[in-house]
Amino acid sequence: MAEHRPAARRVLILNHYAKPLSHSGGTRHVELFGRLEGWDWTIITAGVDHISKQVYVPDDPHFVAVPVTTYTRNNHRRVLSWFSYARNALVAGLRQPRPDVVYASSPHILAPVAGWVVARLRRAKFVLEIRDLWPEAMVSTGYLRSGSLVHRALRFLELWLYRRADRIVMVAHGWRSYLTSRGVDESKLGWVSNSAEPADFDLRPDVYQPLRDRVPVRGRLIVFAGAHGPINGLDRLLDAAAELPEHTFVLIGDGHDKRELVQRAGAEGLTNVRFLDPVPKQELQAVLGGADIGVHVLAYSPVYRLGASPNKLYDYLAAGLPVLNNCPGEPEDILLTSDSGLTVDSGEIAAGLRKLAELDDATLVEMGRRGRHFIQEHRSRAVMSARLQRLLDDVVATSDPSNK
Repeated sequence: MAEHRPAARRVLILNHYAKPLSHSGGTRHVELFGRLEGWDWTIITAGVDHISKQVYVPDDPHFVAVPVTTYTRNNHRRVLSWFSYARNALVAGLRQPRPDVVYASSPHILAPVAGWVVARLRRAKFVLEIRDLWPEAMVSTGYLRSGSLVHRALRFLELWLYRRADRIVMVAHGWRSYLTSRGVDESKLGWVSNSAEPADFDLRPDVYQPLRDRVPVRGRLIVFAGAHGPINGLDRLLDAAAELPEHTFVLIGDGHDKRELVQRAGAEGLTNVRFLDPVPKQELQAVLGGADIGVHVLAYSPVYRLGASPNKLYDYLAAGLPVLNNCPGEPEDILLTSDSGLTVDSGEIAAGLRKLAELDDATLVEMGRRGRHFIQEHRSRAVMSARLQRLLDDVVATSDPSNK
């Protein structure tokens, strides 16, 4: 007699900015959900790359792309894009096979609203994932005035979502106290950090051109890989490059500030700074370890003191790079625990990089090894996917009559 296997559960993920591994951008969900057992998954994402403004056609059957409007700055056009995604993701979600769970991720806050509607209409469980504390992150970075009408409306919406979620997934440990202070029942909370899989970051010179062959290198090769936007504080990294002309700085990625950064580097004659276009995540993973030092830098924002879970920090450590960091809280704790880098104040980035750069090769390699081991044990995709697996299995078990 053939062995009977239970039917797979279905989870529908709403993430405006999700990308498959074949593209640059946010791959958190494809890497986590792709490791689940007993779950079929579909991600509804935007059909436009908001950096290049090009129509985006996913090459992964787990993705459904919906049309959205585009924007170039943090203004009303960005808000209109959020509305267009929420509306079209809702329609697309209702056309998918009935899910057991709708998993909706911020930012932005309208994606979870659409997710709750889909979950309600399809009689599914609703899981809210928080990747940014909205609206506090907007207030902290200066995009929203505290106490304004919009701020009060978003605070109301924030609490409304917390009350209606069957589970709430946080990416940062430190947010637990904030959420409980907002009246969230602690039993609802789960932690699934951003993460990286060290095995994915092995160098592949047979497939991808090594980073050192893409740019002329003198001194240490110092890399930043990520968005070039206002919150990333990359002017501070250019300040450091100006103080360290004997070393090479490579900035990989794109964003709203990139043109101004390139112009500044040219105007100041920073010949030790190279800008590279975004590359697919698979390619980035395969070349990142060719650098000597990774840089995690952010513009100052009080909200980061509540907690942060930066993808690029985990990518650097998974690739075996020592890290220079200016973000307090969890990123600093990780580097201290693993002894794999330095945390400095924003005004000391050049001094911190100089200190790392002056270490001998063997010491840098050993720091990178310790960071990679920490990720393998505590922040790998496999470890975090197992946490997600338990959370999803639990949330459907509570509604399954056979488990009562």
